[in-house]
Amino acid sequence: MSTKFRSQMKEVMQMAWSFVRKNGYSMSEALKCAWTNIKLRALLHKKVVEFYFKKTDGTLRQAFGTLMSGRIPETKGTKKTADNCQVYWDCEKEEWRCFKKCNLIKIA
Repeated sequence: MSTKFRSQMKEVMQMAWSFVRKNGYSMSEALKCAWTNIKLRALLHKKVVEFYFKKTDGTLRQAFGTLMSGRIPETKGTKKTADNCQVYWDCEKEEWRCFKKCNLIKIA
């Protein structure tokens, strides 16, 4: 088994277990959400991605985001974000945004 695959599986399982413990997801729901988050992060580094997530007030949000180095401006400093949040560059608002990983609904 390759080292890259093992580390990715470890990350998926850790994320899934945190969804089960903190959010009350079933293991099946948690694994689906964790894999979707891994796929989203990989796509964000390659292109502009349309995805949907549930905001903290319960409404559904459609977002167009990216993490491509050519599309985002240079940042002056870094800000530490929580492990349970996904940060992305919002292409519509031209600002950094984030959402809770457990609230990711789907990738379009």
